[in-house]
Amino acid sequence: MNHLEPRLRLKEHEVLSTLAALEGDVRASGRAGVRDDTDTAASSENTSSSVEAAAVLSHTLQEVRDALARLADGQFGDCTICGRPIEPARLEAVPWTPYCLEDQEKQDLQTHPGGSAHWNAL
Repeated sequence: MNHLEPRLRLKEHEVLSTLAALEGDVRASGRAGVRDDTDTAASSENTSSSVEAAAVLSHTLQEVRDALARLADGQFGDCTICGRPIEPARLEAVPWTPYCLEDQEKQDLQTHPGGSAHWNAL
C-alpha cells in the first residue's frame, strides 16, 4: 500500500493550495471598493460558496492526513470501523477512505437517511 503514499501527499498539497486560494478569494471580496446592492449580493454569494467549499476541502484534508497517519502506523488499508481490509479498487480510487464499502454505505445512511449511497462508495 506504500505505493499510495505519493498520491496521498499530492492530494494533501492540492487541497492545501486550493484552501489557500479560497482564503485569498474571501479576503479579496471583503476589500472591494465602491459597491451597489448587486455587487454586495454577488460578493456575499461568492463568499458563501467559498466557505462551503473550504469546509468540504478541510474535511478531505483531515481524511488525507488521517490516512497518512494510518500508513505510518501500519493500519492503512484496514477499515477503521470493522478492521477488515478495504477493497483494493476502493483504495485505488479514494486512497484516503477510512471505510470498507459496507461500512461506508452504513455511514452514508446515517448521515443522509432515506438518500442514496454516497458517491464515495465505490
